[in-house]
Amino acid sequence: MKIRDVRLLPLFGQTPDGGWDQKFNKPERNLLTLVEVITDEGVTGLGTAYTSTPLVQGALSVLEPFLYGASALDPAATSETLHQQTFWQGRGGTITHAISGIDIALWDIFGKVTRQPISRLLGGRHRERIKPYGSMLMTAPAQMKDRLQAAMARGFRAFKIGWGPFGRRDARTDEAIVAASREAIGPDCELMVDAGGSDGYWPHGYKWAINTARMLAQYDVTWFEEALRPDDIEGYIQLREHSPVPIASCEVLTRRQAFIEWIERRAVDYIQPDVAKVGGLTEEHRIGQYADDHSILMVPHGWNTSVGLAADLQLVAAAGNARWVEYITPAPYVEDLFAEPLRMDADGMLAIPDGPGLGFEWNEDGIARHTGGMKLTKSTL
Repeated sequence: MKIRDVRLLPLFGQTPDGGWDQKFNKPERNLLTLVEVITDEGVTGLGTAYTSTPLVQGALSVLEPFLYGASALDPAATSETLHQQTFWQGRGGTITHAISGIDIALWDIFGKVTRQPISRLLGGRHRERIKPYGSMLMTAPAQMKDRLQAAMARGFRAFKIGWGPFGRRDARTDEAIVAASREAIGPDCELMVDAGGSDGYWPHGYKWAINTARMLAQYDVTWFEEALRPDDIEGYIQLREHSPVPIASCEVLTRRQAFIEWIERRAVDYIQPDVAKVGGLTEEHRIGQYADDHSILMVPHGWNTSVGLAADLQLVAAAGNARWVEYITPAPYVEDLFAEPLRMDADGMLAIPDGPGLGFEWNEDGIARHTGGMKLTKSTL
């Protein structure tokens, strides 16, 4: 079974706030892309890339000689060939993001053909359910309470709050938001804090981060994420050693090789590769296994789409060192694209699908609504 075509479905109009300059947040702009791989036998798979469709389209023109006609049933081998043969054309950038979407779609195809969930094909399932944390942006303390309590009503029992005014005004504001959040969810739910240090011109260094970590420890914060600029490995090593709360980062890194130093030097307690950036399921599974060998937990970064969440669920099922999965809430590119809404059980846990491939059916109306009327190609499986 060979790759015959790749279709791109741009997502418009509902880009999550935060992390983007407001100039990006226009209805006609597109910052995330669904990637559909079609085989010569009519089987299709779906992936997602964390970049805009024109950039993915440009990457496809580079990948073309090694993509069309390649095996659709050997995702790891096909993806590695794409990485190896485009080494000089965009290693770690747009081409890697595009390969991410292709790789996810190839694993989806492999699962459909073998009638197995991707997690089993990755080596086996360690778990059948996982705790999702409701991931949301920070705002004023009173509004933060309302957001968190609404998420609790939907079944979440773990929450990550981030960006917004945190670290961008003063220490009193930071603590007021965290205090209000802890009060809203009570002592038994997990609370994570994301400073958003990958934001443009992040002003803080180690001293701000360690002082803030000490404050967060008073509110039983589960981890402190992106406290420093994303390339400040020396700062992270120092912070992880002295922080009273675990440290998480690495969502902006791409390619498995970029994670080696962070893992070997133990710069973080929890490592956060993004399946739509790093090279897909193949790369992220390898990153997670290497992190496990160094006693580092893998927490997939998932600020993207329902397809990314579906891939993350398969990853955490196959990972011995996973405890949570990120779930943006509320987010149209997540809720609107699933055919059936996801529901947590009484313990705040999410069942991991065991159907073929990614294990989900997709909402055609939702996809059409966010892609300007486009539809997925009907698959023979």
